[in-house]
Amino acid sequence: MRLKILSTMIGLPTVIATLLATETVWGDEQNPQLDTVVVTGTRSAGRTALASSVPVDVITSQRLQATGFSDLARALEFTAPSLNFPRAHTTPSAANTRAITLKGLSPDEVLVLINGKRWHPSVVINTNFAVGRGSAPYDLSTIPLAAVDHVEILRDGAAAQYGSDAIAGVVNIILRKDSSGGSLQTSTGITDRGDGGYGDLAVNKGFALAGGYVNVTGEVLKQQSTNRAAIDQRYGRVTYQIGDPDALNLNLAANAAFPILNDSELYATGLVSRKDSTNVAGFRAPGASPLFPNGFGPQVNPILLDSGLTVGLRGILTEKIKYDLSNTFGSSNADFTIDHTANSTLGSKSPTSFDAGSVNYLQNTLNASISRPLPEILEGGNLSLGAEYRYEKYEIKSGEFASYTGTGSAGFPGFNPRIPVDNNRDAAGAFIDLDLKPFSWLTLGAAGRYDHYSDFGNATTGKFTARAKANSWLSLRGSVGTGFRAPSLQQQFYSSTTSLANGPNKAIVNVGTYQVGDPIAQALGATALRAEKSKSANIGIVLTPLHRLSITADYFRTDIDHRIALSDALAGPAVLSALKNAGASDVQQVAFFTNAVDTRTQGYEVAVKYLGNFSETVNYGLSMNYAHMPTRIQSIAANPKLPTLPLLSQHSLLLLTEAQPRDKLTSQFRVSDGTYEAVLDVTRYGEYTDAPIADAQKFGAEVVLDLALSARLSQTVKLTGGILNLANSYPDKLAQQDTAFKTFGGSFAYGEESPFGISGRTFFLSLNVDLP
Repeated sequence: MRLKILSTMIGLPTVIATLLATETVWGDEQNPQLDTVVVTGTRSAGRTALASSVPVDVITSQRLQATGFSDLARALEFTAPSLNFPRAHTTPSAANTRAITLKGLSPDEVLVLINGKRWHPSVVINTNFAVGRGSAPYDLSTIPLAAVDHVEILRDGAAAQYGSDAIAGVVNIILRKDSSGGSLQTSTGITDRGDGGYGDLAVNKGFALAGGYVNVTGEVLKQQSTNRAAIDQRYGRVTYQIGDPDALNLNLAANAAFPILNDSELYATGLVSRKDSTNVAGFRAPGASPLFPNGFGPQVNPILLDSGLTVGLRGILTEKIKYDLSNTFGSSNADFTIDHTANSTLGSKSPTSFDAGSVNYLQNTLNASISRPLPEILEGGNLSLGAEYRYEKYEIKSGEFASYTGTGSAGFPGFNPRIPVDNNRDAAGAFIDLDLKPFSWLTLGAAGRYDHYSDFGNATTGKFTARAKANSWLSLRGSVGTGFRAPSLQQQFYSSTTSLANGPNKAIVNVGTYQVGDPIAQALGATALRAEKSKSANIGIVLTPLHRLSITADYFRTDIDHRIALSDALAGPAVLSALKNAGASDVQQVAFFTNAVDTRTQGYEVAVKYLGNFSETVNYGLSMNYAHMPTRIQSIAANPKLPTLPLLSQHSLLLLTEAQPRDKLTSQFRVSDGTYEAVLDVTRYGEYTDAPIADAQKFGAEVVLDLALSARLSQTVKLTGGILNLANSYPDKLAQQDTAFKTFGGSFAYGEESPFGISGRTFFLSLNVDLP
């Protein structure tokens, strides 16, 4: 259902929100609060979100759980306007590792921390035509929502403080530290079409240990698939599966700390996750294999294993100097099995199930830092120094021979890199971070960082911040800085080749993605990848004119040079000629990673939050948060070997710039008396542009309503029921139905890039039991 009238009405609060805005900080239902202490974006102790020199959103576990979603990424999407969670629904790699984005940039241009420590990205790289194409993102589905205390989102470039990747900002996930109590949470839901059913069970428990704590969370989440494919008019039946995959998630998280020695604390954080899913690839028509006379849809069944462990020691060296030593190890592994498929080259002798191989990634980070408050200098300040060493390794293991020979297993040909992939690198860095208050009303900050990578070289970054307090209710803040993102090992060494039966004579065409160092890729213009370089600026205003009202608005600009992208499959006479000259006459289509474009993202982020009381027992909260974040291309890199052959198509360029909503509004109204609670979320996604079939199509703005009603059945039991996507909103249908019909028989009604998915209305019920 399209909400045109409501969409227009939402525009009025948007205009108001451009004048009134606040950081998103939600307390529990009994004690709502406007502000809270943050640790992201600053190394000064005790600084709150509203007192920070950079914009930081703080979202508590209560706010996340009130969204009605069981997974962390989807819950965050409906609470932070600059954060998106693209919902690709036909591409196996994108559907299994759905990534968050910040400010409309790529998933790998935001850094994810857990308890302030750099976490590892997923091994799976998105090679499909979907948002995040060419990136290896962080997978937040590995973190149980019940383990999260709160999330801090730094909406400002921070590479000078945290190193590579923090171009768009930082998402810092803080886990629970309770030494007693806990909760048992269970939820279930289903769409109004009867599919997409899910069940979630999570248990969190805190324990006291030697004067400290151990907090443990276990989670099981089972999700059934959805399918919004229309009848394939060529065959009179549904042939495609377009929607969410079947999936089973098993997650375990532990967070612990206890005192040791004098004035020191030993701490540890561990996460283990396994995800099994079934993704149906594009339909293969009758005649593609004698084993499936009526055609078939290959089933891609990855098993994703993810684990991470941080162990550290922190404390006080002297009366004023604090230290923190830590080591964080993380690994991500993906094994691919392909079922209900065939290798057409093998004819009737083809297996129908294949081991397609695996990809593995590990990262180990050693970190040391010291900090010292400076109360004796001017009006005070803080100085921090630190160093970091990181080791990374990436490996591709080939599948069985039948999975890659000839055309390979349909839907997902097995890995068989032309050049074996078992690569590693190390990186070392050092930073300095200084805060000073020349006057009681002025805070200045400066940070600098130097990083050396064994593969691409050095990077030096810096950042300056300022915050001026004009009076008790008005402050100004701003920052400027530089940043970088190192090309990932996946982008440098990913390789996958296959063969296609092309044309009426079914001639075999060899196609593939090649490493940038492969002579085949270099013959068509591939060169060693350079680091992405960024320049960012932010200026904002903070107001607290009333006791329960805080207001902020921030303008930002982020320029990124040498953005890394996966090229299109280059083909044609010029390609064949260049390949022949390079001695590769058996290859016809080639893709590779390249520093493709320079972009500018420029916009503003505003929000408003007010906390009030209807009576002594009934309180309410209202928040509106708006982000306008368009990205434009500044320049496109030419192909150095074939200048007339573009490296990126219109579709690929749109995925970098306009395939995510250019603006987004999130608003919430909550009312509670401690026993009963009602929460209404209204999210408006702005227009976006994609090229799902051939020509570009602009998709209009949509509004999604979510309603949750809760009741405390006792002091320890809370029951919540609600409806997600209450108005049953769907994105615009594809406009090019003639082309879509010829290609897919009319199976695809919607494009690939819907920011809120295509599942429609969902009913849910959850139960929370507090544990002693």
